[in-house]
Amino acid sequence: MRRSRAISVVATCVTLALVAGCSSSGSTNGSKKSGSSGGASSQQFPVNINAGGTPKRGGTLHMLGTGDVDYMDPNISYYSVGYLGLRMWSRQLLTYPAVVGKTTEVVPDMATQVPTASNGGVTDGGKTIKLTIKKGVKWDTTPARQVTGADLVRGFKRACNPAEPFGGMPDFESLIVGLAQYCAGFAKVDPKSASAIAGYANKNNIAGVSVDPSNPLGVVYKLNTPASYFVDMLAMPVFSPSPKEYDKYIPAGAELAQHTISDGPYKITKYSPTKEIDFARNAAWDPATDSVRKAYVNNVVVNETGNQDTIQTQLQANAPNADMEWDAFPSNTTVPSLLQKKDKNLNVTATFGITPYLVFDSVSPNNGGAMKNVAVRRAVTEAINRQHLTVDLSGSAVSPPLTHVLPAGISGAKDNSSPNPYPYDVKKAKSDLAKAGHKQLTLKILYRSAKADSKAIFLTLQQDFKAAGINVVGQGVPNADFYTKYLQVPSVDKNGTWDIAIASWGPDWYGDAAKSFFAPLLYGNNGGSGTAFPPNGSDYGFYNNAQVNKLTDQASSQASAAAAGKLWQQADKVAMKDAALYPITTPNQPNYHAAHVHNTIPIPAYQVPDPTNVWLSSS
Repeated sequence: MRRSRAISVVATCVTLALVAGCSSSGSTNGSKKSGSSGGASSQQFPVNINAGGTPKRGGTLHMLGTGDVDYMDPNISYYSVGYLGLRMWSRQLLTYPAVVGKTTEVVPDMATQVPTASNGGVTDGGKTIKLTIKKGVKWDTTPARQVTGADLVRGFKRACNPAEPFGGMPDFESLIVGLAQYCAGFAKVDPKSASAIAGYANKNNIAGVSVDPSNPLGVVYKLNTPASYFVDMLAMPVFSPSPKEYDKYIPAGAELAQHTISDGPYKITKYSPTKEIDFARNAAWDPATDSVRKAYVNNVVVNETGNQDTIQTQLQANAPNADMEWDAFPSNTTVPSLLQKKDKNLNVTATFGITPYLVFDSVSPNNGGAMKNVAVRRAVTEAINRQHLTVDLSGSAVSPPLTHVLPAGISGAKDNSSPNPYPYDVKKAKSDLAKAGHKQLTLKILYRSAKADSKAIFLTLQQDFKAAGINVVGQGVPNADFYTKYLQVPSVDKNGTWDIAIASWGPDWYGDAAKSFFAPLLYGNNGGSGTAFPPNGSDYGFYNNAQVNKLTDQASSQASAAAAGKLWQQADKVAMKDAALYPITTPNQPNYHAAHVHNTIPIPAYQVPDPTNVWLSSS
């Protein structure tokens, strides 16, 4: 998701197990065993729902965290924490249900049904997709107003705005008819003028996104080629509707964040960035139109000023105003003991991502631009002990090692017999660095200082690199700034602020979802249309290989997931040969809650139990 961050073809073994027990399952945070391939551990973890009897309505759910959403804007947010916040006040066409075993399968949210060929929602050989909004889905305006197809079109038009474009544009920019041309024109608009941005969007159309001419509550998407995964993509918030009132604000801007309009069960009553978010019931929400969110609690209060260890202590103690995690998870030193005693308030769930992974900044000027050199990147990866890093991440049972781009559970993933392209070898690393003209390097590592695992990985890398003659300087930054002020800003990538970043990535959808790794992360495309270079995409290191780009294009246009999978495997092999990035693990995500929180069903897209479906008992 999308930075941790996202099935017409359901994953072959989609479970809520901490580590899925079949060769095709995986997890967003993925862990690994040193020297092994990307397969997951065979160990499984039960889902601790904490049913607790008959659900009760009422009360305030207190969520505790250490950081903020990326943007308070459904069409722009591209972060798992942002998606978690949106779950409460923004509805999508399709979404993921809080149902054990089905949390990665799309179901209708605002839409009346999941479009298929059999129900007439998918036609023209898979190139035309139609959906209809349920009657009664309304904006929290005065008076409340029905959400329409025009709102859906308006929302999607905002995605590639020039001020803050959606980071996953490469997922679909070349797929949807006319979108690339529309976005090319949008890029020329003044990014500091809300009126200019709205003016362009209102005067220009995307040929492949329109209101259904026979139904004002309908929307029609037209694709350049069939795409078996497109329907699953519609669960992404970027496809959310946008009310006309948003035309007054710059997309993803601070002013818009204070004037949000809800169509979900809750509305935002207070937002103090990096400090607090308060949600209260939305009177315009009709539960009859929402089969996904039960909205048991009356209010949700998010405190973003905590720290990981203190939050865990409060939750375990069932302290007042401490119910669930926001973006803070049990520390890696805590998880083993919780697992050993089979703590019923702990869940460990598959995430189907690569979290964390290392980004190499190929445009950094440091060390004479050394990171641009493939030979240098290969030598750097040889100096990394993956086993040491998985120890930092609660061990290989929770964080099985990953040595390729695609984790298990994603179409095109390598199987367990695939060799590790860069096994740990300090002597070879030193030799290869010298051959590349760098007997010594000084690398700046960017990490999130409030995340214990991120800090631990930085310290381990610092120690391991030293043995290979690589010096390390740490660049610790706040969680909320990591992407928005560093990785997504091209000038920061290019000015030497960092050489390696400890990033996170989750799929934008599941199963047939390899494109949601390659298109946003590795699709350089020579800087042309559809490039994944920031800020349009999430290719933070500006990696670019014509062969990977070509394979991505070919795989994305296959009608068969099996045929696409073979091409994704080729792309994976080329990218790893280039040391385009360094995968650490395809982890399972531990999360914890207080004993009085019930119906705690984790959803991989949010990495925590769904707050719109939990209920509270008297503590």
